Order: sequence, then C-alpha cells, then structure tokens
Amino acid sequence: MRTHQPTATALEDLRLPVKVKLAAAWTSFMFFYIYVDYLHLYKPGIIDDILAGVVFEFDTSQTFVVSALVLVGIPILMILLSMALPARASRTINLVVASLYIPVSAFNLVGGSWLYFLGLGVVLELIILAYILRSAWTWPRTAPSATTVTTQDRGAPRAQQQA
Repeated sequence: MRTHQPTATALEDLRLPVKVKLAAAWTSFMFFYIYVDYLHLYKPGIIDDILAGVVFEFDTSQTFVVSALVLVGIPILMILLSMALPARASRTINLVVASLYIPVSAFNLVGGSWLYFLGLGVVLELIILAYILRSAWTWPRTAPSATTVTTQDRGAPRAQQQA
C-alpha cells in the first residue's frame, strides 16, 4: 500500500496584519528617502554648495534644517504610528500622510539633473507610497460578532431580541 507523499513542500505564507505591512512599507520608504539624499551628495558640486551654505536653492539656516528634520521625521514616526495606533486612526493617518508625501517625493525631480538617478528614486518611493495607500484603503473590516448589541436591539423587549 502506497501513501500519498507530496513531491514538493509548499512554503508557509502567513497573512500579515495590515499594521505590520504598513510599518514595513514606511521603513522601506525611509531607506529610499534617506539614501537618495545621501547618494545625491556624490553629484559634483553639491558639497561645494553645502559648504557655501546652499542646498538646492535654499540657504541653509535653522529654519531650513528644522523643515528638513520635519520632512524626514514624519515618515520615521509613521513606522511607529502604523503599529501603535488603533486600526481606524492608523488607517486614516496612513492615507493622509502617504497622500501628502507624493508631491514631496516628486519635488526631487524639480530642476534636477541626473534624472535617471533621481527618477528611479522617486519612482521607487512612489511605488511604496501607492502600496501604503492601497493597504490602508483596503484594510480588511471585521464582521460584527454575535455578541455585539446594536442600538436597535437595546430598546426592544427581551422576547423580541431572542426571536
């Protein structure tokens, strides 16, 4: 007698919670966000501009540095907030912040050269932002449990509730 033995074993593919997917996506986004800025420093003349106190067309000042810190700090916080906030709040903030970062990411292409490099960085960031938007938008909903009492049931006599 022969027993059925599978020839190939299937890989286990667990369904990850949306919160985990969002935190991982924001982490990936941050790697691209930071490394595009970092690798941009290798472009000839950039270091000279920085030493002269200019970044892109902006004078380096405390206002500029604080603004840059806020722009990078928000996606960093999104990694934590995606996990720590309740589902409804996490969904909302992910939709809002990802939507706002689409033009922020696209701004890297304004007036720039090295368009292959910057273009690739922006495209990859936009793909991740689209994934975040899709994941938050399609966040699975749970069906009401049998023990959930609706407001309509609260006013009905007990006999009607059981019927």
